[in-house]
Parts: sequence; structure tokens; C-alpha cells
Amino acid sequence: MNWRLVPLVSAGLLIVAGGFSTGGVQAHSKMAVQTSANRASVSEPAPKKAEEQFKNIQVLKGIPADELFPTMQFITASLGVECEFCHVHGAFEKDDKKPKQTARKMMEMMFAINKDNFEGHREVTCYSCHRGSTHPVAIPVVMTEEPKEGMAEPHGPDAGAKKEEAKESAGPTADQLLDKYVQAAGGAPAIDKITSRVMKGTIDFGGKSLPIDIYSKDPDKRISFTHMPDGDSVTAFNGQEGWLGMPGRPVREMHGSDLDAASIDADLHLATHLKQMFSQTRVAGTEKIGDREAYKVLGQREAKPPIILYFDKQSGLLVRLVRYGETALGWLPTQIDYADYRDANGVKVPYRWTLARPSGRFTIQVSEMKQNVPVDDAKFVKPPSPEPPKGPAK
Repeated sequence: MNWRLVPLVSAGLLIVAGGFSTGGVQAHSKMAVQTSANRASVSEPAPKKAEEQFKNIQVLKGIPADELFPTMQFITASLGVECEFCHVHGAFEKDDKKPKQTARKMMEMMFAINKDNFEGHREVTCYSCHRGSTHPVAIPVVMTEEPKEGMAEPHGPDAGAKKEEAKESAGPTADQLLDKYVQAAGGAPAIDKITSRVMKGTIDFGGKSLPIDIYSKDPDKRISFTHMPDGDSVTAFNGQEGWLGMPGRPVREMHGSDLDAASIDADLHLATHLKQMFSQTRVAGTEKIGDREAYKVLGQREAKPPIILYFDKQSGLLVRLVRYGETALGWLPTQIDYADYRDANGVKVPYRWTLARPSGRFTIQVSEMKQNVPVDDAKFVKPPSPEPPKGPAK
């Protein structure tokens, strides 16, 4: 098995486990309200900074501790390397490797470029120069084949927006597309009647196929079990906390962008709650998804990265979602493609979805789905942390 992809699979399962077609942001909205209420009544401790939780932090002092790992993932994706390229295995705090020293200088350079030239806005990132290579290409590459249309266009929330301005004014509005999605997915009454969803299927990644079971329950609960040869990989969210479990390893709690995604994805009613999620929406033209045209809708969120939705021009169904994880160096994209829509209890649900990140991709194919069936709340109870080993008796 390609164990490099296992963390990707584990971290991504919750996000794609059940239903951007009919699931939604109610969890996100509820969580935000609950968080605000809790803060108003209880004085919460300030989140730890990176240097307070990890050893030998020098350049990234001051960032939230839960952003450190996503920031390291941003570097690995930008340079096409693994952790050991810069770090000593099992002793990440050591400075024995020269690439680690270089990385610190490069981050300082990046911060200075943005501060001195872009008023502090993060316009330049590691990927701007490296593009998946440890050494940036300094000499223009000769053309070896005829250029493809759009091959040099930028990627991101606003990619191609200016090119499509004329089409935007003539086409449907974002609100109209969101409303059409609700109707295409089965209509608000049918969507809001879904109280649970249980799915069985397979997850394919790195040339391997493994069985997977996914349980969702309203409100705001979801857990998946990927059945691996040496035990189950678990990804869970219970409405307040998210965690990841791997065979033979302690449970790892979700933080930051992962928890944000989990709080959105754990609701079963996205289509009827999408409008509540965004502070602003606009149509950014059309793009081809596979062999079909889709409308691109950019949704802005308060103090969080945007989310991009792609709706099939004919059916109105959601065929792609792109979201971004916040890091200290830039946004990490996650793209989810939805296919094989089928009717289940009067709502359209994708039976196949593919999650892609810079570090890899996987596909889940559902073979069996049941909705509005009993799901025990005990499934969503977070396991206790293991007790620290006791020292020798004195």
C-alpha cells in the first residue's frame, strides 16, 4: 500500500463522506452561533501560538499552533518533497539539514516581497517560483508542442473571471443557480426530511481499493471507517470536535481549516442552507467539467477563504467544489468532483466523488445507501486519550 497517501485519505474522508449534493452549512452556522455564545458566557483561553507548542520555531513565531502542520503541507506541495527533505526523522526540531536553513531564508524573503511590494497582501508564495520543484526554473522553457487554449491562465478563485464578464451579465445570477440546485437535488421539503445516511462502498487510492463505511446523522454528526489490513482508519466529527484515528497511533484532533471543513460537511442539508454560508456570492463565468459545461459560483465567507461551486449547466446539480485551507504561507486547495447522482428517498445524492489535493487524490464509490435509518449516537463519541505511561516506582 502507498502509505504516503494514507494521511491524505484519512484527513479527507469526512469532507467527501456524504453529500455535498444535499448536505450543508447548517453545522457551520450552528457552530458559529454556539461558539459566539460560549465566548460570551465563558472566558476561553487564547489559542496557543506555534512557538508555545512546538520546539525551535524561529520564522513562524506568532502563527496559531494549529496552522503549523498545514503550513508545512503547503511547503511540501509547493516543492514536491516530503518532510524529511528539511527535517530529521523523529526529531523535527533539529537544525542538522541545510534545506531547513534555506527554507527559513526563503520564507523571510517571501514575507519581505509581499510587505515591500504588495502592501502586505499575500500575492507571492512558495509555489509562485517552485511550481512543484525544489529548484525554481530560471530559464524559459522552449515550446515543444502547440499551446493549448487557456494553458497559461492563472488558477484560483478569480481565474478567468475577466474573460467571462460578458457571459456573466447575460446568464443566471448566483442566487438563481443556488435555487436551481435546491430544486435539482429534490426540493427543500425532501432534502430537509433526511435525518440520517448510512453508506457502504470502496475507497480507491494509490492503486489500492479498500472497503469503507460512512455514518451521518442530523444534526452535525459524521464518522467514516476505512477498513485497512491492520485496522480501521477513522475520521469523525460530532458537532463540536473532530478527530482522526489510525491503527496503532493515538487519536489526532482536528484543528483550524480541517475543523472548519468538518463543521460544514457534517450537516445533511447543504442545498437548502448554502445561502446562509456566504456573505457574498457571484457568478464567475463557466468552465468545462469533464464533457459538460458548468457555472462557476464564487462564495465569499467572513474571515475565511472562499469556496467555489460548479453547477452543471443542464441539470443544476453540484459537480465540483473547491475550498482552501488557511496556512501561514498561502491557501492549500482541495477539489471535490461529484458524479453518479442517484435518487434516494426523493433527493439526488452522488454515489461517486473524487477528492484531489496537491499531495494526491482518492475516489469513493458507494455501493449501498440507506437514509432515515436509526444510527446510534454512541458511534460519534470521541475515544478517550491514552493515559501517559507511569514512571518507575520509587
